[in-house]
Amino acid sequence: MPYVITPSCVDVMDRSCVEECPVDCIYEGDRMMYIQPDECVECGRCEPVCPEISIFHHQDLPDSARHYEQINAEFFAPIDSPGGARKIGRIGRDHPAVVAEHPA
Repeated sequence: MPYVITPSCVDVMDRSCVEECPVDCIYEGDRMMYIQPDECVECGRCEPVCPEISIFHHQDLPDSARHYEQINAEFFAPIDSPGGARKIGRIGRDHPAVVAEHPA
């Protein structure tokens, strides 16, 4: 797992990260963004542009957000590696743990 988006993205989704990502691996859920771990090339361009300080390299995740590494990976189980967020557009759902932790 390279970079991980954490809970401060929930209900914000600034999308600066999406514009900066050269491989189009940041996908839009219903209430937060997710990084597809198999598509991420670990360039790190998304991390400094996030105004919410929500993106971390997996080795730098705060302990309180460490479980988001698994959440980001599991989010893609039903769709695997689509090969680019622009190709499939907004997914329109969130990982069940995000829904449970942050009810709308």
